[in-house]
Amino acid sequence: MASTETAGGVTDNRPENADPRLWNPDLGIVPDNERTWNWVSIAALWVGMVVCVPTYFLAAGLVAEGMAWWQAVLTVFLGNAIVLIPMALLGHAGTKHGIAFPVLLRSSFGPIGARIPALARGLVACGWFGIQTWVGGSAIYVILNTLTGNAFQGEAMGVLGIDFTQFLCFLAFWAMHLYFIKNGTESIRWLEIYAAPFLLAMGLALLLWAYVQAGGFGTMLSTPSAFVPGGAREGQFWAVFIPGLTAMVGFWATLALNIPDFTRHAKSQKDQILGQLIGLPIPMALFAFISIAVTSATVVIYGEAIWDPIALVSRMGGFGVIIALFALVIATLTTNMAANVVAPSYSFANLSPSKISLVRGGYITAGIGIAIMPWKLLESAGGFLFVWLVGYSALLGPIAGVMLADYYLLRKTELDHDDLFRVGGKYGNANGWNHAGIIAMILGALPSMPGFFSAAGFVESVPSVFDTIYSFAWFVGLFLGGAIYMLLSRNVER
Repeated sequence: MASTETAGGVTDNRPENADPRLWNPDLGIVPDNERTWNWVSIAALWVGMVVCVPTYFLAAGLVAEGMAWWQAVLTVFLGNAIVLIPMALLGHAGTKHGIAFPVLLRSSFGPIGARIPALARGLVACGWFGIQTWVGGSAIYVILNTLTGNAFQGEAMGVLGIDFTQFLCFLAFWAMHLYFIKNGTESIRWLEIYAAPFLLAMGLALLLWAYVQAGGFGTMLSTPSAFVPGGAREGQFWAVFIPGLTAMVGFWATLALNIPDFTRHAKSQKDQILGQLIGLPIPMALFAFISIAVTSATVVIYGEAIWDPIALVSRMGGFGVIIALFALVIATLTTNMAANVVAPSYSFANLSPSKISLVRGGYITAGIGIAIMPWKLLESAGGFLFVWLVGYSALLGPIAGVMLADYYLLRKTELDHDDLFRVGGKYGNANGWNHAGIIAMILGALPSMPGFFSAAGFVESVPSVFDTIYSFAWFVGLFLGGAIYMLLSRNVER
């Protein structure tokens, strides 16, 4: 093994015969003596990612779909408790072997074939990058209109569906990311420390305001569910709960795959498991309660459920809005850089390590994030929950199933580090492909596709069985992908 250093000064062990198509310093193995993260570090990482506006969208969106507050909080908690299982299991590989997500993929998809699922993960992150960028741009837009008495409001522009100033605010916030991508994430590292407290303070302020305006928790949490007897949607609870639960799982299905990018720095398995156990499901449930309580209170205060916190703050008015939304812009920028730029940058760099640097990968992420027009994903709670979140979980579930089956059932957690960086070794055929993994990924996602086409409006309707399968998309993909992989892994040419 040879030693080299990354741009950040971290020493990596490089296999002597590493293929330049598969290795660069950022994709190298983290040595044992440089794995310094304890459980507090892992938990803090999760708290910082949990406290964000899209998390607020999740729980409040369930209320908008008809759930009572306790039903929504329970759904959020259950979804995150479920996704914690693959989080900890795949995190084991990062801690034991010091490898990043794109490298772990190579044992189940082949060193070259791994580029496909890595790219799928990267493209989903581009979608999240776009959503977070739209959130930050919307905050800028609200600030401008608050300062000028709504002077910047205008007519929606054709196919874009938003007015010219909204689009400019989106571009302005997007441009901020380009500056930090160019100069590296270290240039904003100090700001990331304050991201979670800023957002948490905003959430607590909203909770206090709702408490006062609605006359206490008794009133603000008394809004009945639309699913109770006599409600507008009586008897339809399970029709929303099942896809809602899948959406909660889908929210962190991205991190469930690339969690090794973080746990590769953990000191021990105890640290990575305990850190995730403390940092993910409980904070998610607590923040969900804040968003549920505030959204329920808006029904009492305004006569409607306002699930978008930016729209709610703008309706409240006052100079405090400017301070809160400015803090939101800064916090969203730091969160976006850490969670939604760095991860896809690694995935894109894995496509061609010798040609695509992390900076170039960041530019690719930014370009795709603007092209998808993320505001259309957030036009309604239903669209956000059941088209975007459930839709991509249908693809990521099979990838997780294949990885888990390969790492635990086939490899028994043992990996050959040298062969992970070579074409023609034990992790693929002579061309670097493991066809069993690719086939299992495709077949695992296939049953959910008709339901997705129906939910997205590409077809008018499909047989009800496909809608049911789509409601369980992540679960179906996880188990089906893993089972097919195990069936094929010894019978299909790699």
